[in-house]
Amino acid sequence: MKTQEKAISVLAKRIYELRKKRGWSQPELGKKIGTSGAIIGRYERGEISPSIEVARKLADLFEVTTDYLISGRDMPDILKDRDMLNRWQNLEELPTEDKDHIIYVVDGLIRDAKARKTYTS
Repeated sequence: MKTQEKAISVLAKRIYELRKKRGWSQPELGKKIGTSGAIIGRYERGEISPSIEVARKLADLFEVTTDYLISGRDMPDILKDRDMLNRWQNLEELPTEDKDHIIYVVDGLIRDAKARKTYTS
């Protein structure tokens, strides 16, 4: 399978899975992004691929990144979660000292949560 064909089949599969996960019909999804259910069906069958603008709308609607939609890689949930990505961006904009303090606190909370899980399992 050619790389472009593989990317289209990945995109088709991801659109289908994300739509089903939300319990939306093809016409419902089409309406949400300003197209028809028939076009959504063609995306899901890999007959056509959406424009970059439409892919962006889909990613925003599904709260995933466009990279997740088109890549064949399984990404960690954090990369599928826009809120976590926004937090990461906000963290990156802080001075190094502030970042270090925040990461130290988060690391401690994660360590404590893992310890609780170990002792309560």
